Amino acid sequence: MSDPPATDTDLRLFNEGRHPRLHCWLGAQPRGDGTWFGVWAPSARSVQVVGDFDEWGAEGDHQLEPRGDSGVWTAHVPWSGIGQRYRYRITTATGEVLEKADPLMAEAVEPSGAISRIADLDHPWGDHEWMDDRGHRLAVDAPVSIYEVHLGSWGRVAPGADADAEPGGAGRRFPTYVELADPLADHALAHGFTHVELLPVMEHPFYGSWGYQTLGYFAPTVRYGSPRQLMAMIDRLHQRGVGVILDWVPSHFPLDAHGLARFDGTCLYEHADPRQGFHPDWNSAIFNYGRYEVRSFLLSSALSWLDRYHADGLRVDGVASMLYLDYSRAEGDWVPNVYGGRENLAAISLLQELNTAVARLHPDTATFAEESTAWPGVTRPPEEGGLGFTYKWDMGWMHDTLRYYARDPVHRPWHHDELTFRSVYAFSERFTLPLSHDEVVYGKGSLLTKMPGDDWQARANLRTLLGQQWTQPGKKLLFMGGELGAGAEWDHEGTLDWSGQADPGSAGIAAWVAELNRLQAEEPALHTGDTEEAGFTWIEADDRERSIYAWLRWPLCPIEADDAGVGPAAGDADGSSGSGGETRGRRRDPTERPVLVVVNTTPNVHTQYRLGVPCPAPWWELANSDDAGFGGSGVTNPGAHETHPVDSHGQYQSILITVPPLAVTVLAPERW
Repeated sequence: MSDPPATDTDLRLFNEGRHPRLHCWLGAQPRGDGTWFGVWAPSARSVQVVGDFDEWGAEGDHQLEPRGDSGVWTAHVPWSGIGQRYRYRITTATGEVLEKADPLMAEAVEPSGAISRIADLDHPWGDHEWMDDRGHRLAVDAPVSIYEVHLGSWGRVAPGADADAEPGGAGRRFPTYVELADPLADHALAHGFTHVELLPVMEHPFYGSWGYQTLGYFAPTVRYGSPRQLMAMIDRLHQRGVGVILDWVPSHFPLDAHGLARFDGTCLYEHADPRQGFHPDWNSAIFNYGRYEVRSFLLSSALSWLDRYHADGLRVDGVASMLYLDYSRAEGDWVPNVYGGRENLAAISLLQELNTAVARLHPDTATFAEESTAWPGVTRPPEEGGLGFTYKWDMGWMHDTLRYYARDPVHRPWHHDELTFRSVYAFSERFTLPLSHDEVVYGKGSLLTKMPGDDWQARANLRTLLGQQWTQPGKKLLFMGGELGAGAEWDHEGTLDWSGQADPGSAGIAAWVAELNRLQAEEPALHTGDTEEAGFTWIEADDRERSIYAWLRWPLCPIEADDAGVGPAAGDADGSSGSGGETRGRRRDPTERPVLVVVNTTPNVHTQYRLGVPCPAPWWELANSDDAGFGGSGVTNPGAHETHPVDSHGQYQSILITVPPLAVTVLAPERW
């Protein structure tokens, strides 16, 4: 019999809350002479593993033995191996017998059952070129464009399927991970997205939770296939040049009897006090972040998706609910911390430790926080008191912007600040600008149906919204359907309405998204300064009457040791020296040109509109959402626009352009 995979050091680190790779020795670990099983159940009277290998206990009694006082039970079961099913039979201290799925299972048998499977995790990876080079692809100066996808409803009816296919796809089987790989890569690449972000693929009992009620923290959902099939999908996406970010949910878990709740007859993973351990919004349990073994469990879960599946990043769901003890709770329904405050100190330190471990063990990946409050330092390093995330979702931008675009253009002059307010905090964190799944469900309508006006104006508004999103500082995220101008809100039981691709209006929106991604990738000004104040200058922020906005995006480069005093500083719009010239070790790149963005949120055309520019060179229109090719009215700015020595907007040079209706116009100088 082989030695148990858990060493004394493993057990000690586990009990200290510092083990990041429990998946390497707990759960089912197949060996050549059988399988080692290991599970944490410190209050159990006994633990038995039953499965295919013993006719579910009828032909054997495979009792696990306690490993000292660690709370871990282990056993070696000969003649058990890959593909066989199993579960734990736990006898509690009071004599109750519980049938439990393995918390560390690498594969489930069905989404809502207590049976786990000994998994085959041996995939012949072919993405070596991607993995060797991926570190820069989610960097702060990279052109990051993320396509958010729910696998079950993205591909139930494949793009280009028969026109007679059932609308919505209800009742059709789920696609497999392997079936999705190439169509998803084709679609992402055709529209210029650099990464896909998958709503949780971790096993979850209730499909309608979209994966956010996770129980299989180490297992991909069997709905779409096996662990090896998920590996094959990610491998293929990488080989095609598309990165993969996975949603991960450490904020709560469901109360299904076969899961983590009362795992050994006690509140093991969750808080016993409902004021701390029950989530009123989601009718679920909250992890006990202060329990060391739970911390090891969550750290290991996160790392397992980077270790085993080559994920390029993790988007951490519900961070705000973790940070505040009084989140969604009335006065008296929560327990203050030891200092009398509302901050969840254990959750804070766990998130810091998580990001530190990811940075240490997978420094070429990124973490994203879905954090909806003004918590300071979400993307600041833990050693400086921050949480350590790479990026934070800018939920404030999303709410303000969608509120603004839902207004009739005639009312927008009175709400002009809803689009300018972001500049107050835009560089306080490293942000991702999300138009996510949460904005197109529960009666909120699709992005298109949020827009006012007739069909043409609604589509023009949507193109303007997307153009503003892509040209603002910050990384970009768009939920599936937004790129198609979907007319209906998302239905997880259905599928995207791919037939809309034949509609000229929808095709124009898709072409505009592709153009924005191309422009973002090709113009350094539109991505190298995404997280730095030096990369952005307002040109026109106060034209309320005409609802016109204009700004400059500046390309940035790292400050080298011998760069002092070289090139234009990053302070003033004209490139002269000024305050804020060097921020976080980056400065304006003197070798690359700036980009001018002009946004008009009304259907009025403005001719001979003067805008200040920072250099005396001909300016050319790079993109215009009102171009007829995108479904616009065709009001564009062809040819070169010579500068005039006329002061405007704090600049010594200016140009005159035609501002198209409900449109975003992007211009750049011919030389710099």
